[in-house]
Amino acid sequence: MTSLQERLEKARSLKTVATNVINNQQTQYVDEYISFKSKVHNHLLDQMNFGEGIKDKDNKDEVLQIIKMTVDDLGADIPRPIKNRLITEIFDETVGFGPLEVLLKDDNVTEIMVNGPSSIYVERRGKIELSSVQFRDNSHVLNIIDRIIAPLGRRCDESNPMVDARLPDGSRVNAIIPPVALTGPTITIRKFSKTPLVIGDLIKFNSLSLAMSSFLEACVKGKANMIVFGGTGSGKTTLLNTLSGFIPDSDRIITIEDAAELQLKQPHTVTLESRPANTEGRGEITIRDLVKNSLRMRPDRIVVGEVRSGEALDMLQAMNTGHDGSLTTAHANTSRDLLARLETMVLMAGMGLPSRAIREQIASAFNIIVHQSRLRDGSRKIVSISEIVGMEGDTIIMQEIFAFKHEGFDANGRIRGKFVPTGIRPKVLERLQDEGVLVNDNWFNA
Repeated sequence: MTSLQERLEKARSLKTVATNVINNQQTQYVDEYISFKSKVHNHLLDQMNFGEGIKDKDNKDEVLQIIKMTVDDLGADIPRPIKNRLITEIFDETVGFGPLEVLLKDDNVTEIMVNGPSSIYVERRGKIELSSVQFRDNSHVLNIIDRIIAPLGRRCDESNPMVDARLPDGSRVNAIIPPVALTGPTITIRKFSKTPLVIGDLIKFNSLSLAMSSFLEACVKGKANMIVFGGTGSGKTTLLNTLSGFIPDSDRIITIEDAAELQLKQPHTVTLESRPANTEGRGEITIRDLVKNSLRMRPDRIVVGEVRSGEALDMLQAMNTGHDGSLTTAHANTSRDLLARLETMVLMAGMGLPSRAIREQIASAFNIIVHQSRLRDGSRKIVSISEIVGMEGDTIIMQEIFAFKHEGFDANGRIRGKFVPTGIRPKVLERLQDEGVLVNDNWFNA
């Protein structure tokens, strides 16, 4: 028995030694890989700085050829698969966004969350997971942030540690750095599909029904004022972009956003973007400033990416003074919460209006409110479409037109349910018909 125990102990000891040797070899390999990559990268930067062989720093094909030649010269005995990986990574570091490039190119990734150099999460199919991608250190992350915001004329430093920006493809970026971000430089990228989604895609994804899509299309074409609301990451902007696609090409559209991300295809579209203050605290252009200015630009439609504060008052005034067919989004959890938030945002304009006057403005401005939600299984659905029908006393009256009825879960944990009309024929149909839009009463049959 003792002999057997000794052999077992010896086997465990040998296993431990072998594991340590393998781990040390892996660590040594990783260190050598990083060291060689850094050597090639520095050699390339020297060539770019002193003009040795590179005539145009912006010529990506020329840079790629120089990288290939450098890797072949400095690493003649390195296997080709590893060379190819080195070339790709160094190229991304030189002319792209470093480790983020592989995630930006992955069409299944919809959101990228960098929580410091070694913790990068992504959202795939509505679910958040940890990725294998990492940065070298904090300075590496800061360098990528600078690369993102520099073309936009923005800055991110200790005196201004938060910044909103966008990538060349329109993806939205938020960055926040120490000392505000204690875990290290943090980047959040909301990616958008290279091909903007159309209403047929949303139907295919079971985000809404055919009857709901037909009704929403009629509302946009009939110049009903609409607001899409929901929580963070629920798909509000995607739905807003899809609904904006129903606006006729003949209309002049003014879009107003913090970071321009709407992808409208209509030819007569003017895109406006807010601007933060400069280093001297001057030059700030807010969403409210842009909404006011848009009224002087002869718009047929005003599309505001999101209302957050005092610009809500200017939106209401625009809707109530002949600028019909306006679209916007807001954060809220329920329809009642949305109305309360709108009232609060109007008060933030500092005009001192009484609550009843604000509610009357809201009730006469908005026609349709759409509740977009991300459910627990990661799917995004329109869970409710309601109509504002007026005031009763001091209360805004709404009626629900469509709703999503939850029916449990399937074997894979996906939510089962169906979109159903409530049987109510909305009052806005009369307005749509006056605009010459065809409507179908069958849409609302329960």
